[in-house]
Amino acid sequence: MKDWDDAFANMAHIVGSEKLPQHWSDSAASYRVGGVNVDQNIAYGDHPRERFDLVWPEGTPKGLVVFIHGGFWMRLDKSYWTDFAEGARANGWAVCLPSYTLAPELRISQMVQQITVAIEVAALRVSGPIRISGHSAGGHLATRMICDDTSLSQATLDRVEAVQSISGLHDLRPLMQTKMNDILQLDEEEAKRESAILHRPVSAIPYTCWVGGGERPEFIRQSKAMAQIWSGLDTPSHCVVDGQHDHFTVIEGLRIADSEITLNLISNNK
Repeated sequence: MKDWDDAFANMAHIVGSEKLPQHWSDSAASYRVGGVNVDQNIAYGDHPRERFDLVWPEGTPKGLVVFIHGGFWMRLDKSYWTDFAEGARANGWAVCLPSYTLAPELRISQMVQQITVAIEVAALRVSGPIRISGHSAGGHLATRMICDDTSLSQATLDRVEAVQSISGLHDLRPLMQTKMNDILQLDEEEAKRESAILHRPVSAIPYTCWVGGGERPEFIRQSKAMAQIWSGLDTPSHCVVDGQHDHFTVIEGLRIADSEITLNLISNNK
């Protein structure tokens, strides 16, 4: 029988990974005080975690990028990732970084609805096209925004030009066989409902699954499968296996204006 805990155990297979959260936090904090215009803790609901930050470019934004953080739906928040907005910001985009309520306080299906509201509220503050990206659990949440059961308004959906799932989880059923499900509390019904791989895309919005070539095989499998299935449903989708990047180095390029991963997110050439 497959060891599903090991299949999803990114940090256990990356030397020094235990130091990463502090590194991310310190780097993001330095970025916020480094002269970039950041509106912090904008409320999109009543819960203390229903907040997002908006990172503004110089001049009028070209549009809105939303970056949804990971952490297996049970760790971290927006404050760790502010500097990952820099690549899009330097290209003239405003970047929304939402927090959301974590498990076990909320179920994954409720987090999907929170992110929906966050995007709707951010879309009222920034005009123009919308690009959505997310990492790991955030890749799942980003993808769920354009599934056939999305709660995004039609007006907002019409503005979504592309979605990028970085190391996303799209088949949640294996997670029911992990120890972390003691916290996630996924049952068969919710796991199926929240698995984007079992949904059709709501429309032909360009979609990219981006994954590091050095990641755990299950993340690569899910990214390839997700892109293949949606490409057969009349959606322009593809999978990029990025070198030998691991689950965490794969997102580093989001800090860089001309990196491949940033240009994939903001470019019209999909």
